[in-house]
Order: sequence, then structure tokens, then C-alpha cells
Amino acid sequence: MPASAPQPVRHVTDDERRARLARRHGLHADHRLSSVEEVVGAMTVLHATEAASVHLAVAARSDRSVADVERALYDDRSVVKQLAMRRTLFVFPRSLLPAALASSSARVAVTERARHAGMLEKAGHTDDGATWLREAEAAFLTVLADGEARTTAEVRAATPDLDVLVDPAPGKSYSSPTPVAPWIMTHLAADGLLVRGRNAGHWRINKPTWTLMETWLGEVPSRPDPDEGYAALVAGWLRTFGPGTEGDLQWWLGDTKAVVRRALAGLGAVPVSLDSGAVGWVLPDDVAPVRHVSAWAALLPVLDPTVMGWKARGFYLPDPDRHTDRAGNIGATAWWDGRVVGAWFQSPDGRVHVSVESEVPAAGRRALEAEAARLTEWLDGEVVGTIYNSVAAREARAALG
Repeated sequence: MPASAPQPVRHVTDDERRARLARRHGLHADHRLSSVEEVVGAMTVLHATEAASVHLAVAARSDRSVADVERALYDDRSVVKQLAMRRTLFVFPRSLLPAALASSSARVAVTERARHAGMLEKAGHTDDGATWLREAEAAFLTVLADGEARTTAEVRAATPDLDVLVDPAPGKSYSSPTPVAPWIMTHLAADGLLVRGRNAGHWRINKPTWTLMETWLGEVPSRPDPDEGYAALVAGWLRTFGPGTEGDLQWWLGDTKAVVRRALAGLGAVPVSLDSGAVGWVLPDDVAPVRHVSAWAALLPVLDPTVMGWKARGFYLPDPDRHTDRAGNIGATAWWDGRVVGAWFQSPDGRVHVSVESEVPAAGRRALEAEAARLTEWLDGEVVGTIYNSVAAREARAALG
């Protein structure tokens, strides 16, 4: 740390960090949350790359049902799906949506347009990819201007002249013609012009219909200055995940060190020392120690926001190779007393099973089995698939036979 850098005001142990997440993330049984909106707000955002992760993240932190999640997303519209940090789909509290649109989402729109324009030109489809995309986007918006929600396939059918395929990796072993329409939807959604409306498929499957943001929310959200938008996202992250390092925050935000440091400075964030030897940051009103909690058990889904909140995960994830892929995406995890101790999976009959790989006392195993029974009842026979099958989950499933 440079000599001119502010000195940590106190030390935050790994035990305290685990106590913070137990309380603030609604994972301890005594700190469960009462509504979908409270869950999303407590976590700043929920990962929504896989549709079921949203519902399961809510189930882990409350007694809310699938119907409650669907109501918040599609009837009340108090939480909204939005492409933002790291070109990832999240569920945002409606109040935080303008900040994302002004900052991370806007950045995604710029980078994705440039990338896709280059692909169109490389494929020989056009000499001016940027202009072709602007015209295609305008045509898609015209199709949706009547206020009727449509799937991507329905928009493609309404614009046959634009329904083209492009190979993003010609000559590669994984080469495959790809429709351009989803790219265009990505740009318009990142811009905040379109939004994912009601799901056209089962709650376990991503099959969004698209509609204009103004149609869905009844307004076009007023956006703050980009720096204000980033500051709001960083403040949310600090409240949920602090203390964390600049590296943690930069990874979560998917942006530059300069953006992170500017936001931390603007918020008056306070440095603290961590057991790892690194410097972490907290909000200025969040310096006081947090009391420890009794031991607790939880089963968290694929891409759960708790496990995806930090880049440096050693204080709760002892064996990352068993649970994450090369990009840091994590599978379904079993927790005891603030640490990942194994994985969970479902058998074909819908029952939830826990595989414990670390030393856990008998009381902990009983608590994990109780969580498995609770989740089995919550799922009510539905079997949730995923592309993020961790090594731990695959091996445990194979062992069950």
C-alpha cells in the first residue's frame, strides 16, 4: 500500500466478515427477510443468468414462494431484470435501476456494439457494422412500439430482412452460425430502451418476452450522472459485501480501477485491515464491529450473490477448484457456520441431497439435512437444471447413482 494511502482504522477478522454476511445476506435463520424486495435490496442485486437462481436465492433467505417472486418481477415490477456489471443479467431493485443504466449498463452497450459491429464486418456481412446495427435496432424498436411484448423469435419473424446469421469464430473448432437478433436485443436492453418482461416459459427457464422500458415501467427512468451511478452501485456493494478489497469490487463491477477508486473516494469509504493482509473498505457509517452469530446452515444456488460477491473468497471458500469454473462462476453450495463445506443437488424425484466434504459436527449435518428438507418442500417436485455443475456436485450426484 502506498505511503500516502489512508491507514486502516481497525482490523476486521474473517470471523467478523462471516458474521456480517450471515446477518446482512439473510442466511442465518434469525435474520431471514420478509419479502422478495427485501432480499433483492439486501443483496444489492441477484444474479439472473439462470432464471431459477433468482427464485432459489430468494428461497434461501426467506419463506417467499415462486409465485411471490413472479409477482414482484412481473406484476408489481418492483424488481427488474437488467444487463449490467460484467455483461451479466441481474435483478435490480427498481430504485437502483437508474444508477445501473447510467453506468455499468451504458458501458456494456458501448462495448457490445463495437464488438458485434466488428464481427459483422469480419464475416463480410457489411462494410459498416455500426450503421447496420443502428438501422436494425431502429427496426426492432418499431416492431415493439405497439406495446405488445414479443419473444426474440417473434421479433425475428417480424423483421425477416434482418434475420441474419453470423459466424463469430470462423475456422475455429467451435465455429457456429449465430443469429444477430439476440445481439441487437442485448444492445437495446443495455441502453435501457427494452426490458425483459414476462417469461414465456417455465420459471426455471430463461425465455423472456421483450417490451419497451417505458411500457413496462410506465416511465423512462431518469438517469444520474455516470459517476453518481457508479457511486450508487459501489455503495450498495459496500453495504452488502463490505469489507472487501479494490480487487473484489473491480471484479464485481467489471470496470476499471479508476472507476472503483473514484467511487470509493466520493463515498468517503474507510479502509480496514483484513486477515489476508489486504486492505478492505467499508462505508463511513459501517465501521463499528458486528457481533458474531450462532452457527448456521444454508443451501445456496448456482451463481448465488453471496458466493459471487468477492473475487478473493478464501475466508469462506476453502477449495474453489471443487466449486467454481475458470471464470469464477460457482455451482450450488452447502454452507455451515459461514463456510462452504460441500454441494447440493437434486435426484430425479426432486429431492434435495447434500454432499459434505469438510469436517462438520453432527449438529451441522442435521442442520444441513433440515435445509435440504426445507428446499425439497419449497421446490415441490420441480427439478432445476444448470450449466454450472461444479466438480463437487457432479461427483456427489454420480455417487448417489
